[in-house]
Amino acid sequence: MIDDLDLVFDESERGEKGRHRRGAVAKRNGKSGGRGKTIFALLMALVLLGGIGGGAYVGFDRIRNHFVTPDYDGPGSGEAMIEVKNGDTLTDIGNSLYDAGVVKSTKAFIEAAEANSRSKNIQVGRYKVRKQMKAADAVTLLLDPKSRIVNGVTIPEGTISLAIYDILSKQTKIPVADFKAAAKDPVKLGVPAYWFNRGDGKKGPKSIEGFLFPATYEIPPKATATQILSMMVEQFLTVTEKLDFVQKAQQERKVSPYEVLITASIAQAESVNHVDFPKVSRVIYNRVYTDKYHCKCLEIDSAINYWKRLQGKAPKDSDVLTQAELNDPKNPYRTHGADGLTITPISNPGEDALKGALEPPPGDWVYFMTVDQKGTMGYGSNDADFRKLQKQMCDNGILSGTNCG
Repeated sequence: MIDDLDLVFDESERGEKGRHRRGAVAKRNGKSGGRGKTIFALLMALVLLGGIGGGAYVGFDRIRNHFVTPDYDGPGSGEAMIEVKNGDTLTDIGNSLYDAGVVKSTKAFIEAAEANSRSKNIQVGRYKVRKQMKAADAVTLLLDPKSRIVNGVTIPEGTISLAIYDILSKQTKIPVADFKAAAKDPVKLGVPAYWFNRGDGKKGPKSIEGFLFPATYEIPPKATATQILSMMVEQFLTVTEKLDFVQKAQQERKVSPYEVLITASIAQAESVNHVDFPKVSRVIYNRVYTDKYHCKCLEIDSAINYWKRLQGKAPKDSDVLTQAELNDPKNPYRTHGADGLTITPISNPGEDALKGALEPPPGDWVYFMTVDQKGTMGYGSNDADFRKLQKQMCDNGILSGTNCG
């Protein structure tokens, strides 16, 4: 009979990890008949072992282990690395710890985590832990910020692709040339091909510009340039999906998502403060898609400077740009004397800029100007408004010379 019991217990032992995968917590709290059966089995075993005598202590100890959650006693030793991924449940984390030899059972970790109200604060990331740890100590270690390995790199909002490559290269030691090569085919990096469709008839290259979402990223060890850029594209798609960007662009803005993305990139480049993204976007739409302006042209300097930076040249302040530079027919990003939006985005906009371009306020503004040193933006709908804004700029030292005569 002991042999029969051993067969049951051995089967249970082999399934120790598997029982605690997704849904294991619910099973543990469920009202199945399993608990009654196991208690009965334990009682029967005790009776049998009692009859056999003191030599059965080892057998009893083995039986007891089937009803007590397997857990290590000490703080652990050595070193192990585990990763908590986005969307991981306690069971997923417990399985990762079990696989790495950190905890004795997934169940022990789940129970320890459920007993610690702070366990919900375990962050996504990679952790340096010890092997053969008591489960409660493992939970505590995962909650300690010092255990988390941060290899993060922050991409500021509005950073252009070339500058992003420089930032990433310094952080990862991957050559800039590798990022440039990986960026040549945005579709391979995960940008759906339909994102490059536009309804205004303009044609341009399939550029990665606009799709490298600005955020803080944890770069996995040994990640390639392609993997890193793909990770940024994936974040862009996650954010735009949350904003329902594609559908709103088509149904509410009545233009292609790519044109709204270009608008967001321009608003990001032209605005100092986030509060101005929606209004600047409205000015862009009014100039390009209505008859409110004297032409369907943008006449903005940020696009000129974007082209300069692509050519490896330094950008210039608006009052320094010459007429030859503004009207250079060889510049594909020229917005003076050329109608419509730019051929690609001119920056990588953040979420606020994306939302501002998607949901601009109603208004007939066709001018925006930075009127003081704080970056305050003024708006106008006609020539009289333009002159008032220009006077404000002169009074605040933003403009000088003949413009303030």
